[in-house]
Amino acid sequence: MPQLDLSHHFLIAMPAMVDSVFAKSLTYICEHNEQGALGIIVNRPINLTLGELFAQIKVPLDQDEYKSLPVHFGGPVQTERGFVLHNTQGDWQSTLRINDRLALTTSKDILEAVGGGTGPHHLLVTLGYAGWAQGQLEHELAQNAWLSVTASEHILFDLPAEERLSAAMALLGVDYASLSEEAGHA
Repeated sequence: MPQLDLSHHFLIAMPAMVDSVFAKSLTYICEHNEQGALGIIVNRPINLTLGELFAQIKVPLDQDEYKSLPVHFGGPVQTERGFVLHNTQGDWQSTLRINDRLALTTSKDILEAVGGGTGPHHLLVTLGYAGWAQGQLEHELAQNAWLSVTASEHILFDLPAEERLSAAMALLGVDYASLSEEAGHA
């Protein structure tokens, strides 16, 4: 049986999700392979803007259009570490290439480039990430904890955080409010 690869997919938490970290979350999967999965929650802005983050890490931010962008809670793992989801423009020290259009970078050089106006045009910054051990995500999918759909860059970069979950559901042709909390198996 071929390995399931949900890289560049959204995970939509089902209404019955009891884990408060993931309840009503939209998670973008950056990497999924036989070792496990790595993703970032993309609909949980925190009380921190990019302007404030750049001031805290002492990186100048000369680009006014980025100063008010929210930083997001990306997940419960390494919450003190920044993760930048962005278009593939540029070459950074620590980057996971997701596909030919998107990448995830954890090195400070990308923030310095953004601050100076030479960084990627589209970006979403999180603190922390979500991780799954080998087989864990597949098990959760089998338990009906998540729906999955191919991700949309429009949803990631053009919509405000509060609209992303319903927009991802619309890709499936489903209204979140109509989902049942009961799991069914054939």
